[in-house]
Amino acid sequence: MDQSNEKPKTHFDIGYVLLAAIAVLVFQQLLETYSRTQVVAYSEFYDMLREGKIAEVDVGDKLVRAKLKKPLPDGRKEIVAARVDPEFAQELEAAKVKYTGVAESGWISTLLSWVIPAAIFFFIWSFISRRIGQGLGSVMSVGQSKAKIFVEKDIKIGFRDVAGVDEAKEELQEVVAFLKDPTTYGRLGAHVPKGILLVGPPGTGKTLLARAVAGEAGVPFFSINGSEFVEMFVGVGAARVRDLFAQARATAPCIIFIDELDALGRARGIAGLSGGQDEKEQTLNQLLSELDGFDPTSGVVLLAATNRPEVLDPALLRAGRFDRQVSVDRPDKNGRAAILEVYLPKVRLAEDVNAAQIAAMTPGFTGADLANLVNEAAMVATRRKADSVSAVDFIAAIERVLAGPEKRKRILNRLERRIVAYHEMGHAIVAMSLPHVDPIKKVSIIPRGLGALGYTMQMPTEDRYLMTRAELLDRMTVLLGGRAAETLVFKEATTGAADDLQRATEMARAMVARYGMEKEIGQASFVAERPRYLDIQQLGGRPSEISEQTTARIDQAISRLVEEAFERATAILSAHAAIHRDTAERLLEKETFGETDLDVIAAQLKTAAPPNA
Repeated sequence: MDQSNEKPKTHFDIGYVLLAAIAVLVFQQLLETYSRTQVVAYSEFYDMLREGKIAEVDVGDKLVRAKLKKPLPDGRKEIVAARVDPEFAQELEAAKVKYTGVAESGWISTLLSWVIPAAIFFFIWSFISRRIGQGLGSVMSVGQSKAKIFVEKDIKIGFRDVAGVDEAKEELQEVVAFLKDPTTYGRLGAHVPKGILLVGPPGTGKTLLARAVAGEAGVPFFSINGSEFVEMFVGVGAARVRDLFAQARATAPCIIFIDELDALGRARGIAGLSGGQDEKEQTLNQLLSELDGFDPTSGVVLLAATNRPEVLDPALLRAGRFDRQVSVDRPDKNGRAAILEVYLPKVRLAEDVNAAQIAAMTPGFTGADLANLVNEAAMVATRRKADSVSAVDFIAAIERVLAGPEKRKRILNRLERRIVAYHEMGHAIVAMSLPHVDPIKKVSIIPRGLGALGYTMQMPTEDRYLMTRAELLDRMTVLLGGRAAETLVFKEATTGAADDLQRATEMARAMVARYGMEKEIGQASFVAERPRYLDIQQLGGRPSEISEQTTARIDQAISRLVEEAFERATAILSAHAAIHRDTAERLLEKETFGETDLDVIAAQLKTAAPPNA
């Protein structure tokens, strides 16, 4: 197990040694050849001196270097000769013997002639090897874990920085208590859970919670993404799992956090008999083996996060591996207010900003959504060159997040603008006339996003978890208010209601086939079987057992519900035709209705005769 932590030994290939020796010999040969071409016989130097061809002479202990008045035929301007004793030189000259001196090389020059070329070759070889290693993704360390280790001083996040998920925080505080004081909390025989799985939609703060646990416990934090285990080399994933757990045991107490566990722990066999799944299955098998070998008293805690628990392998989720599943759901209104209290102090706020009001206008927002909302509001305020971020900026930011940015350069012709104005006011008037719908906050005919030519913004006053049949019918009627307005005023339908029709049909199908809200169909559910949490055996699903007669009756019930909602919307708009016309024409001029304008319209509807719907 410890072998994965050893540093790879340096390996020398005999080929590199031979290549280096050849390079040294070639360098020496070139050096000697260069030296021979520069040194002349001392007698030749003496003859040139007598003939007056030498301009300057530098006399050394062993060598004489002379500069010539005119270059030699081969282009040389200088010559070098080894000195000869003057008295002996005169005797040789008298005897007319050609003579030359020999400069004996010292051991230092010989050593340098070997060391310098070897050093140059070594640096070139190291540079090329390093560049090749970077290009191949560090092949020598391919089996080592890529987990990033955050030491205690690097983690500045604690539970104080996590808001809106109080229940999840309470369950994880037990883990911190065990890591800080295992003796006290284990006095009755309890031990820290082997593995804790954080389950929830994206952006709810699962990764933030894991880092907060490490920050509170003051222990090293190993963080890695599930997709980083598997690469192109077979067996790499399993080797990295072994290496990660070996590092963790050596650093205990510590926390291992695997984000996006579904990339690593997907149910085996889920993709059929594809050979490409073998590597992932080997990696998963190694992870299961490491979890089985976990010692609860070693102080190593495994945290993992996923937003797709239904695709995880059942063997990974059994007790003894992941002992605890912690739900990190979308925050409620109070949770959103608490999250905003964390992010709002980071920007300069105006006095009219209220966290509770913003939380009420953002149902379904996660912690990441709220952080992005605060940043968008600050950018809106910056663009209008304000001194602080006001409530108006937050409303504009909510619109931008929900409906997309304004597209004022998208020019509609006159007829299209009239159709959009009557369409949006159709939604608004129907919504103001029904009791079980969210209040209208804004109506606009300014194009937004990719395809919205206008929009009607509704904001719920509270979080809802249950809905009645009457409430669903009212919501369907509001959705079809735009199509009803087009049909009444322009005598034909347009493509602008495509999204409204899709949402209304889905709602009607859920009422009939899922919620059993139609007497003709009965109290039964006819939804196709879907994978459930911790029930992965049914991932493939079973063929539908609904008869053709029942399917036909379901389709008829869905069509009937949609048609009834459309008729209700038509009746409401017919009863308030004058108000509908006047408000649509004013919307054409003003382009946007705020809450003040909508309150006036609502008062007009209350004083008018109630529709027969």
